[in-house]
Amino acid sequence: MSIATVGAKLVRSPGITGDHVQALTAAAQGDLERLCEPEIVARVHLPPAAQEFLQKPDERALEADLAWLHASGARMVLWGEPEYPQQLAAIPGAPAALYVLGDLGVLSTPQLALVGARGASPLGRAIAREFAEALALAGLTITSGLAAGIDAAGHEGALAAGGRTVAVAGTGLDRVYPRQHAALAARIRAGGALVSEFPPGMGPQRQNFPRRNRVISGLARGTLVVEAADRSGSLITAERAAEQGREVFAVPGSIRSPLSRGCHRLIRDGAQLVEGPADVLAGLGLSAEIQRLASMGRGRPEGLVTPSGDGALLDKEYEMLLDALGFEPATLDTLVARSGLPGESVASMLLILELEGRIAPFPGGLYGRLSK
Repeated sequence: MSIATVGAKLVRSPGITGDHVQALTAAAQGDLERLCEPEIVARVHLPPAAQEFLQKPDERALEADLAWLHASGARMVLWGEPEYPQQLAAIPGAPAALYVLGDLGVLSTPQLALVGARGASPLGRAIAREFAEALALAGLTITSGLAAGIDAAGHEGALAAGGRTVAVAGTGLDRVYPRQHAALAARIRAGGALVSEFPPGMGPQRQNFPRRNRVISGLARGTLVVEAADRSGSLITAERAAEQGREVFAVPGSIRSPLSRGCHRLIRDGAQLVEGPADVLAGLGLSAEIQRLASMGRGRPEGLVTPSGDGALLDKEYEMLLDALGFEPATLDTLVARSGLPGESVASMLLILELEGRIAPFPGGLYGRLSK
């Protein structure tokens, strides 16, 4: 039996997780193609509904799943295969298998989950996009759930920076939810991956989204929440991240905004308050990523500083950007217009200047100079 067939069967077996696959693998002495054989299944304690399905599988549904897998160009990756992301495999109750459209390898890159309110404010969407752009330029893959609002802004920001992004679906990958994100989903597939633990044909069912959220947090080193109401699916993602031993970050907001309450509750419960991308990198222990970014020349043609007798002199492009900033806070778009530099370069340079302590983010998506 092929790995794809095994995976398709396990995905449709109610209650099966990676923990069960691990037990089946041990019973099969490591032969993944034998996991669904009756004598192997009989040796492992599985949920009764899964036992019943594996004894009498829905052959028509499985044939349709495999036909879609072949026609779509999707990949099936089974828990225990080398391509299965180890960050996700480490969580309790990890998916038994994943359907993947796009670059399977991106699932094993360092990821940050970026989630928040569907009905986000314009400011919230702008903040999410700016964080995603800067962190994608710093080398992180931005992972979210393709939902409206903050999720979409995070995906868009990563793509605008030329970075990687992953969308974890709460449906089968043969459909896009919400439908208006079909074009965005196609761009994500081209610049990263679409992922689901659900079989083709699975529509948007309420109970599937909390399961989807644990995968979003499970793939990532940390979860960043930008705007969330007091009762929000984003808080479920953050709670799963904390349970999985991952970092949780939250962007504070106005005390008068209901979209700030979820983030403020997370901060009271121990989440790291962040005001800029540099805080996230530091919280993940990835400040060294900025040095890697510099050495690769991403976002600038030369190094940030050149040694001199009086300390460090900024390169020409950074001097131009600081001149464009002046002494009044300005937005990224304003700085792009004033400096004439590409938007993705300005986003990267602002992150580096922030880490160097020369500028700081301000409310409203503004950046301002600090005395140095």
